[in-house]
Amino acid sequence: MNVDDIVRDALREQAAELPPAAAGFADRVLAVRRRRRTRRITAAAVTAVAVLAVGVAVPLLDSGKEDVRPSGGIVTPKKVESHPDQSPPRDRISVGGTSLAGYSVAKQVRKSADSAVQERTYHLLNPRTGRYDKAAEWSWVAVAPGGKTAAVLERDLPAARIGLLDLTTGKVERWIDVAHGVGGLTFSRDGRKLVATTYSENPDRLVKVQGDAEWSQPWTSSRTGFYVLDVASGDGAWTEIKLAGDSDAPMGGTMLNSRQDFALTDDGRYVWEGRPMAPGYAFYDLSGKKVPVPAGYRYLSWSVEAGRSPDGRLVAGDFAGQKWKTSSYVLDAKSGAHTEERGQQLLAWAGNNQLIAWDIGKNDKNEFHQRLVLVTLGSDKEVPLSGFREGNDGDAGRWEPLFAQP
Repeated sequence: MNVDDIVRDALREQAAELPPAAAGFADRVLAVRRRRRTRRITAAAVTAVAVLAVGVAVPLLDSGKEDVRPSGGIVTPKKVESHPDQSPPRDRISVGGTSLAGYSVAKQVRKSADSAVQERTYHLLNPRTGRYDKAAEWSWVAVAPGGKTAAVLERDLPAARIGLLDLTTGKVERWIDVAHGVGGLTFSRDGRKLVATTYSENPDRLVKVQGDAEWSQPWTSSRTGFYVLDVASGDGAWTEIKLAGDSDAPMGGTMLNSRQDFALTDDGRYVWEGRPMAPGYAFYDLSGKKVPVPAGYRYLSWSVEAGRSPDGRLVAGDFAGQKWKTSSYVLDAKSGAHTEERGQQLLAWAGNNQLIAWDIGKNDKNEFHQRLVLVTLGSDKEVPLSGFREGNDGDAGRWEPLFAQP
């Protein structure tokens, strides 16, 4: 029996005895990271979790309402560096101050008969040469705003130290030692803080369910907590976040992905985590106490990478597919009012009115044949930024982008 069969049988059992399956159940089984699809999941099976989306609202002063379309029509970016003939890219791709800081290619590395690890090989942008250089020694990379420095973890996770890498020289300038093993890193919006998510086991480990030929993530997460570190000094405290078993987990454990990293809110006051179950997130203060959803974060979702716009007024949303074959929603962060914009999967903001997204070609029937494109809110035009990725989702050799904000 494969993973699809497990999900299908579990959903049938729940449908017979309980209310409909909770949002995100299939995502918890099938993937460490959700992918946006051209097809829409029917509500009878799984209700999609609200997706993290950021957008810019423009007040309509005479009506008292808000429109999430940008004012002033289409905004032309100051500078676009694109290479539609390159996939994966060899030369710098950037829009204004937002750059493709690198990309990773994952493969499964078998460790034993019943365990494996999903390992990434990174290619990082050298700011001086404008080219992507292979950086095979790192298991995890987070690039700071500005794209000149990266925080890195060595190959074996969880790691006992964090490196601060100069992307121009390719050298680690400083190491930050930690007492609790780190598996994931995320910079704050201003680049001054670093959130390090801690695990007791490798968050990228894979296992085989008895009788199943496919590798899948474990049902029980090994996440233990987080550090919030000052980048300049390396100082910071560790906060424990205990995991409680979920009563609706059909196979026991927690309804949490094996890798579920923390991140800071834009103002640095709280950390938040994504969750496969509704409402799709949880927020904590820096001491680890749960707090209500902060203003402007209600429509956030961990599975849409673009997140909130730089000014915090918009949120990049989930797949739409109504007006166009592939499109996504952009929501007002306060009201939830949304518009449908181009782009199959929203990846990063390029200012407050444009986004970088995955999308397929105009007449393409393969939902996985994607390229990077520039989307302008309120426009039906796209600017190609990269060549098309080949293969289906999860196939070996498919590259995943890593972006740096200004």
